[in-house]
Amino acid sequence: MRRLIRRAAPLLLVTAALVGLFMVTPSKKAEASPFDTLLGSWRGSGTVQLNSGRERLSCNAYYTGGGSQLGMAIRCKSDTSNVEIRSKLSLSGSRITGNWEERTYNAEGSASGTATPGKISIRVSGSITGSMIVNFSRSSQSVSISTRAVPCNACRST
Repeated sequence: MRRLIRRAAPLLLVTAALVGLFMVTPSKKAEASPFDTLLGSWRGSGTVQLNSGRERLSCNAYYTGGGSQLGMAIRCKSDTSNVEIRSKLSLSGSRITGNWEERTYNAEGSASGTATPGKISIRVSGSITGSMIVNFSRSSQSVSISTRAVPCNACRST
């Protein structure tokens, strides 16, 4: 597994400035937590900053759950890069905890952060580190993801 992550690390760096605006098909549930505003399917475009330059993205996001639980799936594609992030988050007060995975590069880890009306801020750790900020209303959403590969000091070539 570490060998796979070490090989994928340079590719993970190319997802280093993902920003997108999504149009909403929101859930009709009454809002009881910041998670409830996100529920439903969102779609839009954005950009990714690669080592070789900036590229346009097409993104879809799906949020399920509500209340104190949020399931998240974000898929973005550019001409040369794909990103598929999934997470399961729990909310207690304003504190978020949970786990995440990036399926294209087979990376995973834990997530923690805060939620307020209109904003979720998450720090991720594991095979990569980074942050994710989601600013949202009932009709729009912007997602900013910044990642960095974790050095693999224990990895050895075979």
